[in-house]
Amino acid sequence: MKIETIAIHAGNHTDASSKAVIQPIVMATTFERDADGGFSSGYQYSRSANPNRTALETVLAQLENGAEAAAFSSGNAAGMSVFQSLEPGTHIIAPDDMYHGLRNQIKSLFTGILEFDFIDVNDEEILKAHIKPNTGVIWIETPSNPLLKITDISKVVAVARKHNVKVVCDNTFATPVCQNPLNLGADIVMHSATKYFGGHSDLMGGALITAQKSDWWEKIRNVQTMGGAIPSPMDCYYLVRSIKTLPYRVKGHVHNAQLLAEFLDKHPAVESVMYPGLPTHPQYDIAKAQMTYPGAMMSFTLKGGEEKAKNVINSLRVFTQATSLGGVESLIEHRASVEGPDTKTPFNLLRVSVGLEHIDDLIADLEQAMA
Repeated sequence: MKIETIAIHAGNHTDASSKAVIQPIVMATTFERDADGGFSSGYQYSRSANPNRTALETVLAQLENGAEAAAFSSGNAAGMSVFQSLEPGTHIIAPDDMYHGLRNQIKSLFTGILEFDFIDVNDEEILKAHIKPNTGVIWIETPSNPLLKITDISKVVAVARKHNVKVVCDNTFATPVCQNPLNLGADIVMHSATKYFGGHSDLMGGALITAQKSDWWEKIRNVQTMGGAIPSPMDCYYLVRSIKTLPYRVKGHVHNAQLLAEFLDKHPAVESVMYPGLPTHPQYDIAKAQMTYPGAMMSFTLKGGEEKAKNVINSLRVFTQATSLGGVESLIEHRASVEGPDTKTPFNLLRVSVGLEHIDDLIADLEQAMA
């Protein structure tokens, strides 16, 4: 099936008793045993499994062409389960430009437990030079947050395979509508389901999808079950509902993003635009080769430095100044302020999550704010 059909049908099961065409929410925390003490329904306790979570994990796995998915209460919880599944002393290679929440998680929670290097994973020679005998995972994020760097997934996978190293790809910015890392050889894909999967800035969730079931995947599943950082049945229900419109929402986001990027690229107040759909992007050819669409996230820098950037962001009327992304409303933020004192993000950079408002209104809003 095509992705539009998968999004609508893979996570939905007609209710056997009522014949409701939309799967009901099962709020139960525990399930009745059979006469012999077994669980013929397949459900025992909601921390282990719940019908709504099963539905969510089913559609997530099919969207990414994976063997199985595991849903979590947040993107950070999903990422942390990968790190918790690794043996102490394992070395992780991660990109120098990545979501600061996971970067800080690694540095603050796993120092002394895991080894890690943050490098330019796009430079093949640098990548090869940092692989050690104890390297277990190369973590990639493409497009990256907030500089929108594009990593050649197939190239990283080729290096990893030679050293028996696993590749995990954060696909949050792209979504499976724009990119399928498992098809390019990645072992596991991560998503913050809070973003485009949820799509309405009103719930939190995270997900991991594996290319194949393995002993390592079972360890991650064990972390999910034992740790209990799972989404509620209600959150699973709303995620499944939102995913039904994901392909069409993302296409609308991308349409607006391309036009907005082209507008900004020509504006005299703009220093540079970071968007994979522009031919001026350093990895434009890679993005074109491995992505179906260039996504709807972008960053741009302004002439006039930090003061100009903050003046612009505070003069906007349609864009909302807020963290997060992937909702129907357009969000913008001064990213360096969010990331804290150790940020490497330029102080004149604004990060934009392009929403579904009319593109003329978005352009007009930025035009008046930059005037």
